[in-house]
Amino acid sequence: MFKKTLYISTSPHLTKNTSVEVIMRNVVYALLPTSFFSVYVFGWNAALVLITAVGSCVITEHVLCRISKKESTVGDWSAIITGLLLGLTLPPIFPLWMTFLGGVIGIGMGKFLFGGLGYNVFNPALVGRAVLQAAFPVAITTWYSGFMADRFSGLHSSILTLPFMEPAVDGSSGATPLSAFKFDGVLTETSDLALGLVSGSTGETSAVLILLGGLYLVIRNFMNWRIPVAILVTVFVFSGLLYLADPSEYPSPLFMLFSGGLMLGAVFMATDMVASPITSFGVIVYGVLIGALVVVIRIWGGLPEGVMYAILLANAVSPHIDRLIRYRVYGTKAKSA
Repeated sequence: MFKKTLYISTSPHLTKNTSVEVIMRNVVYALLPTSFFSVYVFGWNAALVLITAVGSCVITEHVLCRISKKESTVGDWSAIITGLLLGLTLPPIFPLWMTFLGGVIGIGMGKFLFGGLGYNVFNPALVGRAVLQAAFPVAITTWYSGFMADRFSGLHSSILTLPFMEPAVDGSSGATPLSAFKFDGVLTETSDLALGLVSGSTGETSAVLILLGGLYLVIRNFMNWRIPVAILVTVFVFSGLLYLADPSEYPSPLFMLFSGGLMLGAVFMATDMVASPITSFGVIVYGVLIGALVVVIRIWGGLPEGVMYAILLANAVSPHIDRLIRYRVYGTKAKSA
């Protein structure tokens, strides 16, 4: 007679072989189309920035593990993700020594200072980017036009700038769509923004590829879709209300959605599993907060872009969101006021 065995155990109840390494590796896969397209748009400059950022993060993580007498965690792919995301937030002609420094800071201050993977309060790539923004404001706001004829036959002079030397700026530099709107009142075509046919960071390439990468992670159940949806819907609604109030003063909601680093930030940075809330309603509050801050900084702030600061501020608030929004334990009564 056939007998069935009933196994009883405590949570978590895993139904498939999912580990940190598997999740992180799939995030890298999702970022590859955007990374390759950025190289196609900006050439060897973007390739070197991405390689340097990844190499810096991997080396820093390995060295810090050895110094702290721990087993190297390079194999979990998280350092590679940090490097890719850092590189995608930087201008494609950003000096390589500054890029390397950003990786060291991102891993050292944004990750290991808090105890390593699983303990970081802020997204490590954005920590590195924020420090670079403060330390090198001119270099990090010097942009390069895409699809230059010589992008695969030479390198921009600034990318090989020696440490502590001032990067050279030439006629190939151009304004991003956000800075063109912020300071000159010029709007860029939505189709160019969606396809990445604009100046900007290496990650401000194709919003379509970024969204497809996010969709891949959602299908694999490696991303909480509520976060990017809450961010994008908030930006669309908030900016749409402003646009309806005064179209001559405020940009269209589609421009706000597809310009700058919003797509990359919403899909791959705000969704950091460690730095974001864990409850279903909490992540919506978190996403709405990021979306609102992005619009406020872009419209009324002194900088043309606000995605980085919006996510970092929301990362800081994330633990408080989890404390304020808790599920009631089954079988218990809600606390009376």
